[in-house]
Amino acid sequence: MPEDKNSHTLNTIKAYGNSLLAFIRRRVKNDADAEDILQDVWYQFSAVVNAEPITQTGAWLYKVARNKITDKHKKRSESLLDDLFISDDDSDEDADYRAILLTEANTPETEYVRNLFWEQLFVALDELPEEQKQAFVWNELDDIPFQEMAELTGVPVQTLVSRKRYAVLHLRKRLKQLYEDITKY
Repeated sequence: MPEDKNSHTLNTIKAYGNSLLAFIRRRVKNDADAEDILQDVWYQFSAVVNAEPITQTGAWLYKVARNKITDKHKKRSESLLDDLFISDDDSDEDADYRAILLTEANTPETEYVRNLFWEQLFVALDELPEEQKQAFVWNELDDIPFQEMAELTGVPVQTLVSRKRYAVLHLRKRLKQLYEDITKY
């Protein structure tokens, strides 16, 4: 019986490996992240296939891959939140918003606060000049390094850094009330 499960796992890897990796690569920024996610998918698959049979293997693999990609984006959003809410003179005590916005719990309250944050962030981003908005979105949300942005646009790295800095200052100012509302509970 263990040989049957091993051969099933190997056959699944052969059948879905390349297409699953291509699927993941299209949704993350670099090959290293794609390979890490794929490895996590295979690890989870091997653990589950030993415990119970999977009826629709392909659908299961792609769903797990999507979940792993989402988890990776959630981890990146923590640095975005730090950049937006914590200024140079803030203390770690003011970082309570992380407990609300980045919690694993999916209560109606946490879901509402998360949705409100992202909604207000995008409203504030739309108020920025296009160059500042683009620098912020590319660097923080799309995780594109400044050097790559400079190569794509022909704009010097320092100019892009300055544009992002102005965007962060605007977003801090615009989201300050939301931050205070989130952390007062």
